[in-house]
Amino acid sequence: MTARLFRYLILSLAAIAFTARPAMAQQILRDAETEAFMAEMSGPLIKAAGMEPRNVQVMVINDPEINAFVAGGQYVWVHSGLIAQADNVNQLQGVVAHELGHIEGGHVIRSGEGIKEATGVTLLSLVLGAAAIAAGGAEAGMGIMGLGQQAAMGRFLAFSRAQESSADLAGARYLSTAHLSGKGSLEFFKKLQNQEYRLAIPQDNSYGRTHPLSGERIQVLREVYEPDPAWNNPPDPQLEARFERIKAKLIGFVSEPTQTLLKYPESDQSIPAHYARAYAWHKSAYPQKALEETDTLLAAQPHDPYFLELKGQILLESGRPAEAIPPLREAVQLTSQPLIATLLGHALIATEDDANFAEAEKVLRNAIARDRENPFAWYQLGVVYEHRGDTARAALATAERYSMMGQDAMALRSADAAMQGLKPGTVDYLRAQDIAMVSRAAVEQQRKRR
Repeated sequence: MTARLFRYLILSLAAIAFTARPAMAQQILRDAETEAFMAEMSGPLIKAAGMEPRNVQVMVINDPEINAFVAGGQYVWVHSGLIAQADNVNQLQGVVAHELGHIEGGHVIRSGEGIKEATGVTLLSLVLGAAAIAAGGAEAGMGIMGLGQQAAMGRFLAFSRAQESSADLAGARYLSTAHLSGKGSLEFFKKLQNQEYRLAIPQDNSYGRTHPLSGERIQVLREVYEPDPAWNNPPDPQLEARFERIKAKLIGFVSEPTQTLLKYPESDQSIPAHYARAYAWHKSAYPQKALEETDTLLAAQPHDPYFLELKGQILLESGRPAEAIPPLREAVQLTSQPLIATLLGHALIATEDDANFAEAEKVLRNAIARDRENPFAWYQLGVVYEHRGDTARAALATAERYSMMGQDAMALRSADAAMQGLKPGTVDYLRAQDIAMVSRAAVEQQRKRR
């Protein structure tokens, strides 16, 4: 009987813990223009939340659901589906403001409190149920356990709903402090409410949900937003134009080309439409059509770094790396953006011209100095080192790449190989040693879990 009760306890606690665990399996979408836009769009909100903008990142993940979340650290994760469904930049700002409320409130960390409280109810119900069973009341004992599990889950869900309501009000405060209207926030909750209607979710009871019903949230927030002095403030027109560009290129990148071309038909001659079609044609392996769309963009804005980046990318990925270098080089000069610099380094290497490798190394080292969390940049730098016969630093670059990809065994092997050829005590040697130490510990932990 003890073994059965113990197994029941483990399953019950696992169910609660699983409910609180955010999904992190999606692919991160890194794009220079999008990251620059997200930083500018969210900057006033981050300051309003009392945080430093350079320490908070708003990142995009490839997921069609309308969702955003925080999962530890100062990161806000926005689904690509949410951006695609947002009608304007103010709606996106409303969502980000809400997620910043979770960060300021420490809700990810404090979720443990909700789990702990629910676990306490679970344990008590198991003890009382076991006592009833031992006294001969098997049916009563199992009933006590079942009710205990229901009460525990109810406690946890109530805790989660309280956090969501707290984040709603915090987000409203940030919008007001940043002089941004709450109209977009309400509009987006109405989108979620329409989704609830389509899914036939009852609108009269939020019990059993991790979030309050959208109708309840709209009612509360309307009373906060409408009297606010910022209620009628229009969105920044330049930021709105950039949002439309970001949305179009994202749709062009993640959607099926046929869907993109339906949404942005040839009759639409706007900048966002040309942008979306350029990505759609590139995905469809029609580089000439993609270049025609990109050239139209550059005719309108000849020195736009992101249009130059796109042209370079299309040329590079269609087997014309030498032609890709000039637009990419200009884009890097205009922005110093490490993601674009990595693409330029790739183009220089892809020419297989020895004369380009010195510039490739310089460009890639500068890129990594500004953004170390880029596995592809480390890969390209490793190619440069290997090309010049520096196998030790090629191995170190490979170790860096595998380490950030979570491939600990490969990182350990590469770091050990790097130390064989590096002079002890040097910066590179010590870095290889650090990677080896961390990777070896991770490999040992994995081995113990098997």
